[in-house]
Parts: sequence; C-alpha cells; structure tokens
Amino acid sequence: MGIDHIGANFGVTVTESVNEAKIDSTTPHPARRYNYWLGGKDNFAVDRESGDLIEKNFPTVRLMAVENRGFLRRATTFLTDAGIRQFLDVGTGLPTANNTHEVAQALAPESRVVYVDNDPMVLAHARALLTSKPEGRTTYIEADLRGPEKILADPVLRGTLDFTQPIGLMLIAVLHFVRDNADAIRVVRTLLDALPSGSYVAVSHSTVDFADAATTARYSSLIASGRVDAFPRTAGELGEIFAGLDVVEPGFVAVSQWRADAEPEPRPTPAEVSVYGAVARIP
Repeated sequence: MGIDHIGANFGVTVTESVNEAKIDSTTPHPARRYNYWLGGKDNFAVDRESGDLIEKNFPTVRLMAVENRGFLRRATTFLTDAGIRQFLDVGTGLPTANNTHEVAQALAPESRVVYVDNDPMVLAHARALLTSKPEGRTTYIEADLRGPEKILADPVLRGTLDFTQPIGLMLIAVLHFVRDNADAIRVVRTLLDALPSGSYVAVSHSTVDFADAATTARYSSLIASGRVDAFPRTAGELGEIFAGLDVVEPGFVAVSQWRADAEPEPRPTPAEVSVYGAVARIP
C-alpha cells in the first residue's frame, strides 16, 4: 500500500507513494543532517560526515538545532493563539517532537497543516509525520522552496487550505539554502502574495551577525569550498526580504531569545545559536 493511502481515516494525505521516492544516500541533505544533530537515526554516513564537519568548526551547532525547534514550537503557539488555524510549513524536515501540526492541534484540534519538503526520506516517514487529529487535517507534498509556483499550484495544497482565510507560513531554517538574495526575495514574495491579509510568516535563518571575526572567516571559507550549503544573512538582508510586513515584538532576534521568558535559564547566547527568528503579519 502506498503512503498516499495511509491514515485515510485521520485526515492525512501525501501526493506519491514511498515506492516512487528516490533517496540519494551519496549527497548530504539538510533534513537528514538536522536529524543527526537532534540525535535522530534517519540519516546516512554522508549526512553525519557533513554534520561533523560543521560541528568541528561550530561546536554549538547541536544547541542551535535544539533552540531552533524551540522557536518553532513557540512561534506555532503564538500563531495559534492569534487565531491561525491553517499552516503551510515549507522545509518540513524529518518528523521529531513538537512538529507544527502537533503544537497547533494540541491547542486547536481543527487546525490544518500542509507540509512541504524535497527530501524523499521525509516522504518515507510521512506516516509518522501525518498523524493528524480527527478534527483537523494534515497533508504532505514533495516540492522545493525554490519552486514556489509549483507549491502554490498543487491540488493537495488547494484542497487542504482555504486561501480566503489567514494562513501561517512557516519558513523554519530553510530560506538560508537559497543563496542569492534576489532569489530569496522572489521565493518569499511569491508565497506571501498568495496569502490573504491577516496571514503570518514565521522564519528562522542562519546569520553571522553574532559571530566573531574568526568564526565568520571559517564559515566563509567553508562556503567558498562548497562544504557548507547554508548561506547566512544579516538582519538588514532579512529586513529587505520581509519588507512591508508588520514584524511582531521582539522583532528579529536570536531564536533562543524570541518570546522565551518561560524557557529554562540560563538561555544560550545569540553567538551560540547564530540563527535569527521572527514572526510577521501581512497587513
């Protein structure tokens, strides 16, 4: 049975079967590397080698991964409390604790979530990812952030979310894989232009704004050598991408600091996580 039939009684859908997925175990993939940093087992040697290389140069990268997940949880909670009942989560990653639908549906069981990722291994694990509350719906489509038109045209997306009602767009640790700033602006604007007024976007993005000169130089060297595929941006560059939106307090800050008053102390420093987080509303 293909995964497109799994969980039919739970309001879940994916767009192709596991048998059609072609998993490349020879090239590191961000979703699997992130899974490795979080202590997961859904990764290959090439992902672990890539993760270890980055960790060698940035010893707090596992802390970064944990704090980024904490930001996702808090941002989803904020949006649900703000009345959002529909979510488009692009760059889903492999399922772990506190996925978007789990957080949202724990507060509002009727919430609907569409997940998007370009790693076939995520598709292979979609059964775990798509355990929806009966009152809501959770679906998955295989697509790439860099092709926003394809995402928006997918019939599964249109059949799950009502684009006349506000939607929460989740861009969690994914936009930094789009290297060119003009491309990043195009991708984000294409997605945002499709959303109605009152929608929100939550974003987390790597940065070297908090790093010292030596760390910045190491990162630049890894990018130049092609051994790192995440391209950090400054607060100014992110402000350009999300210009015109109403950024909610506290603005663009380290993910470890974003509305983290209830989190255990001491909080990691911005330099330890080196990832911005923010939530903004479409006027």
